[in-house]
Amino acid sequence: MKAIAIIPARMRSTRFPGKPMALIHGMPMIGHCFLRTRMCEELLGTYVATCDEEIATYIQSLGGESVMTSDSHTTASDRTAEAMLKIEADLGEQIDVVVMVQGDEPMVVPEMIRDALNPFSQDRSVNVVNLMAPIESVEEFEDPNEVKVVVDKNSDAIYFSREPIPSRRKGSTVVPMRKQVCIIPFRRDYLLKFNRMPVTNLERIESVDMMRIVENGQPVRMVPTSVRTFSVDTPADLERVSREMADDPLRRRYQS
Repeated sequence: MKAIAIIPARMRSTRFPGKPMALIHGMPMIGHCFLRTRMCEELLGTYVATCDEEIATYIQSLGGESVMTSDSHTTASDRTAEAMLKIEADLGEQIDVVVMVQGDEPMVVPEMIRDALNPFSQDRSVNVVNLMAPIESVEEFEDPNEVKVVVDKNSDAIYFSREPIPSRRKGSTVVPMRKQVCIIPFRRDYLLKFNRMPVTNLERIESVDMMRIVENGQPVRMVPTSVRTFSVDTPADLERVSREMADDPLRRRYQS
């Protein structure tokens, strides 16, 4: 299976402008994400897709490959698809799976990508995979910046929401609290199909693009990870991630 990773990133984040270049222990966040993703041996290559020269130049300074994309994309998947087609043109062949790794996941580890790729070789019916991680606190469960997910017995997503699901309203303290981790592999053709699907009503309501797949009655395979990870949506998240990564052993392998 030929798999590559593409990290879409742009400077004009609505909630946190300039987020990819925000520093974590002296290194821009996009650098952490790129270098850690590139460590996954199952990948043929790791690329950053961006419309910003600042990001592209920085990735190139790390010895990495950047792909310039349109500045009109409104979704990460559209940017990823454009970059994928450009990469395939350069390679002279099509890839099988593209792993979309959001640039605000600086705590990614290679094992997470490996785990997310496994279902594609085990089940030909799987077209898209998301990682999911346990939520550790009620505060995190109620945080609208964290996308929560509920799954069925086959570990396919039933619903995604920024609201706390399933409900704790009846006083239960034991509910499956899980969050989406934005490491999302697609089969190559399915990514292009996904981007052609019209945006759905529940996708707009929840502000979660995976709802487009669920609402069309198609499966999103959820793969659990026990890796403790936090994404960065706000400056407060950046401070938390900086604390979490202070003694991170993987960081020591690329940052002295």
